[in-house]
Amino acid sequence: MPSSKGTEETPQAQSSTPRGPGDPERVSPPGVAALTPGPEALLSFWTSWVNAMSGTSQAWAGAGIWPAISPGHVAGGLAANTAKSLGDHLAQDPVLRSIDRMWNANPLRDVVPVDWAEVVRALRTVWLRNLARPADTLSSAARLNADMWRSAIETWNQAGQQWLGLIAPPAPGTAARPADKRFTAPEWQNNPVYRSLKEAYLLASDWLLRQSQADDLDEAERQRLTFHLRQFVDAMSPSLLLFSNPAALRRAVETGGASLADGARNLFSDLKEGRLSLVDTKAFAPGRNLALSPGKVVHRNKLIELIQYAPTGGEAHKTPLLILPPWINKYYILDLQPKNSMVRYLTERGFTVFMVSWKNPDASMDSITIEDYMDLGPLEASDVVREITGSPTVNVMGYCIGGTLLAMTLAWLAAKGDDRFNAATFMVSMQDFSRVGDTAVFMGDDSLDLIEQQMMERGYLDSREMSNMFNLLRSNDLIWANVVNNYLMGEKPPAFDLLYWNSDGTRMTRAAHSWYLRNTYRENNLIIPGRIQLKGETIDLGRIRQDIYAVGAERDHIVPWDAAWRISQLVGGKVRYVLASSGHIAGIINPPGGKGAHWILPPDVPAAATAAEWRQSAVRHDGSWWSDWSVWLGERSGPKAPPPAMGSPRHPPLEDAPGRYVLEK
Repeated sequence: MPSSKGTEETPQAQSSTPRGPGDPERVSPPGVAALTPGPEALLSFWTSWVNAMSGTSQAWAGAGIWPAISPGHVAGGLAANTAKSLGDHLAQDPVLRSIDRMWNANPLRDVVPVDWAEVVRALRTVWLRNLARPADTLSSAARLNADMWRSAIETWNQAGQQWLGLIAPPAPGTAARPADKRFTAPEWQNNPVYRSLKEAYLLASDWLLRQSQADDLDEAERQRLTFHLRQFVDAMSPSLLLFSNPAALRRAVETGGASLADGARNLFSDLKEGRLSLVDTKAFAPGRNLALSPGKVVHRNKLIELIQYAPTGGEAHKTPLLILPPWINKYYILDLQPKNSMVRYLTERGFTVFMVSWKNPDASMDSITIEDYMDLGPLEASDVVREITGSPTVNVMGYCIGGTLLAMTLAWLAAKGDDRFNAATFMVSMQDFSRVGDTAVFMGDDSLDLIEQQMMERGYLDSREMSNMFNLLRSNDLIWANVVNNYLMGEKPPAFDLLYWNSDGTRMTRAAHSWYLRNTYRENNLIIPGRIQLKGETIDLGRIRQDIYAVGAERDHIVPWDAAWRISQLVGGKVRYVLASSGHIAGIINPPGGKGAHWILPPDVPAAATAAEWRQSAVRHDGSWWSDWSVWLGERSGPKAPPPAMGSPRHPPLEDAPGRYVLEK
């Protein structure tokens, strides 16, 4: 990555306030600079931090694990750098050059998908804005300086009192930020050096992230700045460095250095594969210990396999259920293991379930369109389901992008006067793309142009591109925690079914994915009646009259819960909206008996006009929303009778579930 050279020139700025003749001499607490920083305080902090990292990262190749700075190094660097002017910083771009040098010397650049060009752009934007507002910057820097002084004084005073036996050490789990998993080792709270380092890092990080919240920024720019600044501060965490990670150091001592050797082997293996290992890929496999619900593939075309699941009870509802999972992932998220399988839960309650398993496309399928997905997916699958079961109607569920396809299909069928689908369920699915959460940072014109260029070259979008995007939305949990686990601690990646599924991605066909991105994320055409035409019919979501059950997730980074709620205003049918706790996956795969909660509007409360109004009126219920959904679905699935046979003469079983498409890599 080429480094940038600043060309701005500013007058020389004073970095500290002279002490008057009668002023007492200030004494710095241990680990804190004595100089009062000027407007460049935060910039100096990050400069010293990153320069130290870049200076030591060159030793990686010989050491096996990259060395790191000591806690005192940062404080000393801060003291030295605060004497420099803001003009010198911008003219020479030391941080930008340091980031460039550090990252190019660090082998993680080949396995961690951080876009450092965008990070540098975000940092420069913040610095130039601060330069243009010296009074605000000075005030903000003064507050940061005061916070750092206060934190350091409190830390060292508390340590002194503990050493003297005046107070007891803090109990485990009493850290100021218990939710931050990076700093759970007891040393981050009990050791004053580590605690000072942690607090300095967190204070500076908070300061930097607040710079993206200025009132004069539009929402898109604010979101972009926040996202890339967050990537930067997460990547600069002291927990990612061996000699400033007490847990990693302790393990190295306990294992006699074996953990470092194991970490180096893990890294070299990932470098060879060109990716960061998030999960033990040998621990799971569909058909072996995932996707175990008994069933048969009863139909196959060039885009889908249709799986019919065997009933587990004596009788089943007359109206079957067809499930449309997202085609950007594999279907078995809904049939992981027996303990958390939605398919098993439904069949045990008397529902006849059919599942679409999408093919993992290759370059030969680059011309597959969104109309093909609709025609060969829900339309053809529903024909087969009705023929096998003899039911004139089918209930249907769409998950994530599968729900977006379902909305288009229902609107198309409404225009045709076709009422084959009865009740519809939408799980964390978006129709109005005016608010798309953190994914917006990947959907600008430049990003879309790059995606389309990649698809033109390959004939598809590689699954790794999609995986990197979603992993960056939760980089601390899905990227940096694994860096620490795999490389610093020398542990094997965890064996976790959700992470295995997450890593088992699928490719995107060029024509369909390009259409989807342009008409949803970029132009938001789906909510405009008549703007989209599919198979000769204009699409108007207001024509959808089915009863609808819609689910959003409270902490969903991909489909914000209030975006999922919008379906209640876009369609003409009666909507029951439910808000689940947790995120895009854990909020949905949450069977009864586990953790979590959900919120539902009481029956005597009128429909809400806004998502905020809905949230205020909704009532919390502990436990999974699956129970509420199964009751709602059962009321719309007809009486129970002997279940249908597996397949039919026209659609005989082809092979056992999970089929072959789900196994394609």
